[in-house]
Amino acid sequence: MLNKILLKFFLLITLAVSLSCDDVLSEVPDNRTTIDSEEKIAELLVAAYPQGAYVSFTQPMSDSAADKGPDAIINSRINEEMYFWRDINDTDSDSPTNYWNEAYKAIAQANQALKSIDDLPDTGNISALKGEALICRAYAHFMLVSVFSKAYDPNTASTDLGVPYVTEPEETLLPSYTRASVQEVYDLIEQDIVNGLPLIEDIYDEPAYHFTKKAANAFAAKFYLNIAEWQKVIDHSTLALGSSAASGLRVVNTADYLAQTYDELSIGYFSSTEPANLLLVTGSSTYARDFALLRYNLTPGLTEQIFSGNNGTNSTWAFRVFGTDIANNVPKYEEYFRVTNQAAGTGFAFTTFVLLSTDEVLLNRAEAYAMLGMKDLALADINLSYSVKTDNYGAGNVLSQSDIETRFALDDPNIFTPYYTIPSDVLPYINAILYMKRAMFHDEGVRWFDVKRHHIEVVHFDFNGNDFTLGKNDLRRAIQIPTDAQSFGIEANPR
Repeated sequence: MLNKILLKFFLLITLAVSLSCDDVLSEVPDNRTTIDSEEKIAELLVAAYPQGAYVSFTQPMSDSAADKGPDAIINSRINEEMYFWRDINDTDSDSPTNYWNEAYKAIAQANQALKSIDDLPDTGNISALKGEALICRAYAHFMLVSVFSKAYDPNTASTDLGVPYVTEPEETLLPSYTRASVQEVYDLIEQDIVNGLPLIEDIYDEPAYHFTKKAANAFAAKFYLNIAEWQKVIDHSTLALGSSAASGLRVVNTADYLAQTYDELSIGYFSSTEPANLLLVTGSSTYARDFALLRYNLTPGLTEQIFSGNNGTNSTWAFRVFGTDIANNVPKYEEYFRVTNQAAGTGFAFTTFVLLSTDEVLLNRAEAYAMLGMKDLALADINLSYSVKTDNYGAGNVLSQSDIETRFALDDPNIFTPYYTIPSDVLPYINAILYMKRAMFHDEGVRWFDVKRHHIEVVHFDFNGNDFTLGKNDLRRAIQIPTDAQSFGIEANPR
């Protein structure tokens, strides 16, 4: 039985949206609160960011997860099914279905804000709010197409299945939607970025939870990275980093960092005052309590491979890895539990996630520099990144172009096979950058999107030694459309 959705928009402090599992693209239109002021639009946009986790299912799909075996403390169905790249219909807070729903909720908020803005005079911060709404809509669709569709390829994008790109508030019950092509989705995302970014102003009391100028440019750079518009990646990255990139990076090689407790490191990682954190979101999720203990995640073997030994600079990463063999982890999350029944001890778990950071922006720019043959500038960004992430970093750790070309040379030039050609002399730079990102953003979901973008083959092993391969063009790289969305006529991904 299909559930009907009641979509209620926020009114001042308590704006809320209520959608069922079938919610994604339907609503009852007669129960909306009138949004007739700048203040109400600002409150509406608080929920225009997908308030759900994607790391919970993209992390186990990547090559940065392995099987800890039957002694693992937490055996999660989602964690296991995604490790083996199986289609899953679970609807809990850390599932692909929940992320789909949360993304379309965010889009609904942005669209209602845009519709309401059209009915108001352009005074005060209205233009800035319009810019935020457009960038929010672009971001949510970008994440949806990145998760549920094939990686962008201009040779096939016009026929590859994208996602429904929704640009209007729903005004009929159970409207009909179809999947746009990947090319159409990307074109519409770019249109929203181009229209929205010039309007963005830094007007927020809590800037880390909004698209500020830096955060919006960071997102634009990430978008253009996917379509190989290298100069635009550089331009937007530079705006996101500001005039002094070094001062905005996360520093982990200091005495202060080494002196912090596990909880202090966890809280500091997603702190709204950390300069590296350009965009945060808090969503319903148990990932903070689970990630270190999940069966399919960081094993001792992966810990050695990713974090231990020479990181390319003749030193080691400065990241502190905590926990026993079955609980190895880098502290990044802390749960907030909102109690709803004190006597019963029940409530809802929330986790804060870093969506955009200067650290990722810097390496995205390095990749663009390398692809344009500006290897000296790529090298400068690589060295800058290493300088704040490497233990006891000094003059002897600075890499030369010769170092990159020898230490990051690839035995197999076909490991990375995006739709564009990577020149042979650039391959070591791309290898270095993706290697760095794998360590720096472990357990944040970033690695999976690099795996998709570069068509990296992934091989997983179970505890008995059986191997499972996700090939470069395996259709399972596009996570299956939720069953409830399919029930509304949205076409499933081919298998």
